[in-house]
Amino acid sequence: MSSRDGTDLTGRPEAAGDVARRDTAGKIDAFLDQAKSVSADRASGRARLIFALDATMSRQPTWDMACAVQARMFETAASIGGLDVQLVYFRGFAECRASRFVRDGRALTGLMTQIACQGGNTQIRRVLEHVRGEARVRPVGALVYVGDAMEEHLDALCGLAGEIGLLGVKAFMFHEGHDRAAETAFREIARLTGGAYARFDANAADQLAQLLRAAAAYAAGGRAALERLAHAEGGEAHRLLRQMK
Repeated sequence: MSSRDGTDLTGRPEAAGDVARRDTAGKIDAFLDQAKSVSADRASGRARLIFALDATMSRQPTWDMACAVQARMFETAASIGGLDVQLVYFRGFAECRASRFVRDGRALTGLMTQIACQGGNTQIRRVLEHVRGEARVRPVGALVYVGDAMEEHLDALCGLAGEIGLLGVKAFMFHEGHDRAAETAFREIARLTGGAYARFDANAADQLAQLLRAAAAYAAGGRAALERLAHAEGGEAHRLLRQMK
């Protein structure tokens, strides 16, 4: 299950259906290998954030938007003291992958622009299991999750959310659209971790950017940093702060 080498989190053998995707996967693997040169120093003591995205087919428009605005997370964190970020995504048939932790927004942008969304079911359980594993090795200040659906067993997700909450991980669950099952699950995951839930408009890039910046502020500088951002800018930072324990 470990992703620290930038590999598949599923642990499954290659199936016949994987062959058609081998070229794309190879390009992603090449990027992940290159990212080692800009990987974060795991002994640096810098704050860590896991940025997880649903990359199933319905998410392509928002994936493109996230590519454009995610660098603002790094800008906000840099103004506070820095942040190491890991990208986790799932798509297709049981594909769930993670990059190394990086401190350069361009590295994540480079990876994200090589990934095309593919049809498949949600794999939020795998994301939470991965976060739990990382948090057991070294503290993770926050999980940022962006998605539009939930097709899994809610009780199992809640159990994992409780575990990562006990490990000190706050989940910021950002919900595209109006799927009721997703809203119920995302709100509960946020509540169990002491984090926050927010719905955003898939056409509002600035709204998503504000949400990502607020989560980065918390991960890099704790509640005090989020309070300062909320006081200075209001908006989504204030909205998230009001929910957090």
